Amino acid sequence: MGDSFIIAIDFGTTYSGYAFSITERNENIEPRLKYWGEEVGLETPKTPTCILFDEQENFISFGYKAKQSYVLKKNKEERKLLFFDCFKMSLYGKKPTKDLKITAANGKSMNALKVFTEALRFLKDDALNFINITTAKKFLSSEFTWVLTVPAIWDPSAKQFMREAATKAGIVTKDTENKLVIALEPEAASLCCKKLPAEGFISVNQKENPTFADSPGTRYIVVDCGGGTIDMTVHEVLEGGGLKELHKASGNNLGGQTVDRKFKEFLREIFSDGVWDEYEREHPSEVQKMIYDFTLFKKQDADAEISCPYKLGDIAQKRKEIEQLFEGVQGVSWDEGCIVIYKQKMHYFFSESLEGITKSIKEMFTKVQAIDYILLVGGYAESRVLRRHINEEFNDDCKILCPSRPQEAILIGAVEFGRNPALVKSRKSAFTYGVCIIESFDKLIHRKEKKFTNEEGEWCNDIFMTLVTADDDVGWDEIRTEILCPLEPDQTVINFTFYQTEKKQVKYVDEVGVEEIGSFDIQSPDTTLGMKREIELKIKFGFTEITATATDKETGSNQTVKLNFITKP
Repeated sequence: MGDSFIIAIDFGTTYSGYAFSITERNENIEPRLKYWGEEVGLETPKTPTCILFDEQENFISFGYKAKQSYVLKKNKEERKLLFFDCFKMSLYGKKPTKDLKITAANGKSMNALKVFTEALRFLKDDALNFINITTAKKFLSSEFTWVLTVPAIWDPSAKQFMREAATKAGIVTKDTENKLVIALEPEAASLCCKKLPAEGFISVNQKENPTFADSPGTRYIVVDCGGGTIDMTVHEVLEGGGLKELHKASGNNLGGQTVDRKFKEFLREIFSDGVWDEYEREHPSEVQKMIYDFTLFKKQDADAEISCPYKLGDIAQKRKEIEQLFEGVQGVSWDEGCIVIYKQKMHYFFSESLEGITKSIKEMFTKVQAIDYILLVGGYAESRVLRRHINEEFNDDCKILCPSRPQEAILIGAVEFGRNPALVKSRKSAFTYGVCIIESFDKLIHRKEKKFTNEEGEWCNDIFMTLVTADDDVGWDEIRTEILCPLEPDQTVINFTFYQTEKKQVKYVDEVGVEEIGSFDIQSPDTTLGMKREIELKIKFGFTEITATATDKETGSNQTVKLNFITKP
């Protein structure tokens, strides 16, 4: 596996972008990125993850254009439009269904799969158009291996949801699914950091020289600080440069948006007596702009001066003098049309997020010994407040480094991963996975209510047959093989149902903490051997997604089985 023509899409909670490589595989040339924001006087490696639809749910625009056109709309027009911002978090901690709905800024809802599909369609079309213009060649989507990044801590169903959206967006077809690779965000960042020269890092502790020793035995935690999630993985460098995951991915939902939420709560505290509620209800696009302006101050460790929008001031003045709203509110002052938030108050906005990050990293230190580095990546890692806090907490334990362009690390690494997925040699299984089978009934070991009888004997139902155990090391190309049999002698279509649990020991599929994750059907038309027919199941757990191949040994029919993690609503 691996290709020379790669397009990697980093679909982030707050910002999204893409990088590409159209060089020969052995050429060590850094991938190219598109820079965004010319229409708003900016040049950034990613564009805001926001999308605009008309009232008939037709796509209008994505990114800076969507944000700008939404902000410029008059009240009446604005309320008709469907504007979605930071909608990726709708998949966090959930098992999304194809019917999942998400809510736009105007309170109306829309099918989530359509929103994600149109966002990915835009990024796909823009990438191909940009590459064709910059190279003066005509590339087709099918000529590339596409890499789509997702948080490592996401549920498998959310990863599959993204694959579904990418397929609907025309990135790949049902026949070319293998040209779409799902990359885990902290793993991609890890691959980028491994290749960076010494000058590619900034040391969080200014007294230290920012060097990263990429030698066998080096152990490091990658902390991907995104807008929505904090996503962590621990790697050890192996002989030959490959990576071994030392502990399954962990993290939380306390990314940069947590800071934005605290800021918004503070504005509601200042603009009390219903002022903020009215402003948010009547002018949602202006609220979006205020939050965006605030995100620029998040990178600094200083007082923040935010212009008070005219309409907010106007609503406030109808209730009382604007200066009076600031009286008695700690950490802020009014200065001729500006809301001045003092540095200490800004630190308070960060506190919940930083405590959550610290807790997650400390937990990792208790589980994995001899960590040499913490690598901070992701757009939120641009914050000086965050970097200083992590340095104060962990400087005695290891070196702390941050790429000089932390927002780009996932994109650059995702291209590398698309070129050579084997760079991550092994991963830890996040769950114990099993399949439901039957066994000959034994009254000494089986529960009597599980017993059933057919013409071939007495059987025990609902047995959990373990395929891989939580925390097992699984090689990226390792295949686990099992022989399964039909549940009934005359079955011509055999259904096998898969389950997952965090428990390491499990006997029955209906135990507490065991959940169904999908099933598949295998055609077995020749029933001559009854329940003695053999179905060979080969499952690959070590890649970023679980794939399986089933063979009916009697007829020789062979099919690749895609485990369906998206349940029906």
